[in-house]
Amino acid sequence: MDLDAVRTFVAAVEAGRFQDAATDLSITQQAVSKRIAALERSLGVRLFTRTARGAVLTGDGAAFLPHARELLAAELRALVSVRTGPLRVDVIGRRLGPAALLRGFYEAHPDVALEVATLFDTAVAAIREGSVDASFRAVVALPEDLDAQWVLDEPIQLLCGPGHPLAESPRVAPAELAGHRIWLPGLAPGTEWAAYYAEFAAAFGLSIDAAGPNFGTEVVLDTIAESTEVSTLVGAGSRVLWPPGHDLRRVPIEAPVPVYPHSLVWRRGNPHPGLGALRRHLANGQRVPDAWRPGWAAQPSQTVPSTG
Repeated sequence: MDLDAVRTFVAAVEAGRFQDAATDLSITQQAVSKRIAALERSLGVRLFTRTARGAVLTGDGAAFLPHARELLAAELRALVSVRTGPLRVDVIGRRLGPAALLRGFYEAHPDVALEVATLFDTAVAAIREGSVDASFRAVVALPEDLDAQWVLDEPIQLLCGPGHPLAESPRVAPAELAGHRIWLPGLAPGTEWAAYYAEFAAAFGLSIDAAGPNFGTEVVLDTIAESTEVSTLVGAGSRVLWPPGHDLRRVPIEAPVPVYPHSLVWRRGNPHPGLGALRRHLANGQRVPDAWRPGWAAQPSQTVPSTG
């Protein structure tokens, strides 16, 4: 199986549109279409339904996605078995806040060879086995062979359509979200983001709807653009793109500001010199004052190496 095609498939799922996947992969949109078409021929199924607003996963595409991610993780494991070189860091998704942190590191340290991975919920296992050097995570609990340092408090914002009752609000308090339908499909049980939003909802009496399969960001954006009732939540650092006609609104949540507490996680004893440089680069993150964070989000180790 062509792993470049598999990688392109995963990138298209994350981006929601072939054009955006092409930008993320630094290839043409035509190349994205050709790779996915070849993968569909190889598998004998349709992976996407093409619409005017983007690419939506079919049922077969949704079934193939976790296996595609595992294929890419296996590729990383194979590479690490025969060479050590670039610093391999997982950012969960290329359009999320941690990806911007890693881009900042690369711009400040262009001499450090870097590989970017998007392993979703398999990153901790990948760190432990050595196929990636580090990952950005909200630390719920860590195995004894891993360590972490907090790097970013990312404010959570309300994203809604122009007809939503809160669309014109300059800001809202968490308690004001009570009674409004907040839709977050794909909150898989056992993941750190499911734990985060469960505690957030409980703290402020909110109802978060995770029902239905996750057909990608485009479907969520289409739904909330047309709805006067449905909204969603996004990180302030997430790059969420939508067609101009959607006229979506980002509304800051304040008093208190709910923040997603990102940490850098790595395996103890990892000698990669680039890891030390990355930790030092991320050591000066600023916490949001008077913010809300879940009770399990205790600040991990802040020890930063002086060399490496």
